[in-house]
Amino acid sequence: MVMISTRGKDKDTLSNAILKGLALDGGLYVPQSFTKVNFNSNDYKTLAKEALSQFFKGDELEDELDSLIEKAFNFTSPLHFLKDGKAATLELFHGPTAAFKDFGARFLAFSTEALLKKRGGHLTILVATSGDTGSAVASAFYKREGIRVKILFPKGGISPRQKKLLTIWGENIESYEVNGTFDDCQKMVKDAFNDKDYKEKYALSSANSINIARLLPQMTYYVYSSVLYFNKTGVKPLFIIPSGNVGNATAAYYALTIGAPIDKIVLAQNANRPVVDYIRDGVYTPRGSIKTLANAMDVGAPSNIERLFNLYPTLDEFKAHVDAYSVTDDEILRAIKSTYESENYIICPHTACAKKVYDDHFKGKNAVIVSTADPAKFENVIDKAIGVKPDLPHSLDELLKRDEVYKNIEKGYKNLFL
Repeated sequence: MVMISTRGKDKDTLSNAILKGLALDGGLYVPQSFTKVNFNSNDYKTLAKEALSQFFKGDELEDELDSLIEKAFNFTSPLHFLKDGKAATLELFHGPTAAFKDFGARFLAFSTEALLKKRGGHLTILVATSGDTGSAVASAFYKREGIRVKILFPKGGISPRQKKLLTIWGENIESYEVNGTFDDCQKMVKDAFNDKDYKEKYALSSANSINIARLLPQMTYYVYSSVLYFNKTGVKPLFIIPSGNVGNATAAYYALTIGAPIDKIVLAQNANRPVVDYIRDGVYTPRGSIKTLANAMDVGAPSNIERLFNLYPTLDEFKAHVDAYSVTDDEILRAIKSTYESENYIICPHTACAKKVYDDHFKGKNAVIVSTADPAKFENVIDKAIGVKPDLPHSLDELLKRDEVYKNIEKGYKNLFL
């Protein structure tokens, strides 16, 4: 299938879009069309192939799709039903770095490596992260052939444990602590892509959710979980999704568009609330990011909003499909505490945003609350909320024993190449 730019001046094959990351006109690649699918399986990998096949049809990676799915999705994503029997959390944190971004990062890494083996050559991948993206990408691309990765994260803008997981890799993974915000990091990546000399010299590409091969595989867990929920209850659930850069939510809308049994999609934002404000005011206004307890969502100018605007181009269409609410830090702490007390179940700060939206606006509805990270990655926030530090999953415990290696740099993309 052809991928087209959100800005309308570029189109290319899926494989070329994967390697390029950002479209030549500065936009984001999106599928040219969507075809409805009749999902009939309960098996994750079968559903994943049914969801993704249309986008790989005729592409040079078409014959690799089974292998990519097999290698990338080798961990579980269970539904955990809460005591009311209506709401379930979708646990997306059972991958190697205990965050939902393991799904997309692993699929992208194996796709990129497969393409480079077919074509030859090398890539330098730039990644701006406000939390879990960097560690998922580092883990996925670690020692992948022909690929060098540069990870940018904001100084003081992520938890100590998240920072550790970004900076322990070495080999082909380089980590940079930027004296700025996540938005500054993201701007550095975009500026590097827009410098044609640098883009060509270093063969730049992206592993952020601006890369279409990060976003498309995220559709698969929405297809899978909605099918499981529907088969169990006979009801299409609404999904409440913690949203920062809006890529995860966009993947859910794509799943809905191709026929996943989803009733409605709701975005839960923290104090960074550009989607909430757009729905309220009718004007989209990017802003600087605000630091919150749900730090991976601290994004004032989400890149993937272009994809949502491409899908729903008018305000009326957008408001008809997109619902969004914001949650304060105090409410995050209260949601963690109330969930622990009522369910004996610990959730991360980002999941707490979605749980708070459920409790306040959709209580008693058939709903899937998207749980994006293991709470152990935010031990200080959890301890503040409930006086308990969650146990580390074995995968994280082993990673955290490694030594940190990173550079501190000032803003400006050229500092990445000194």
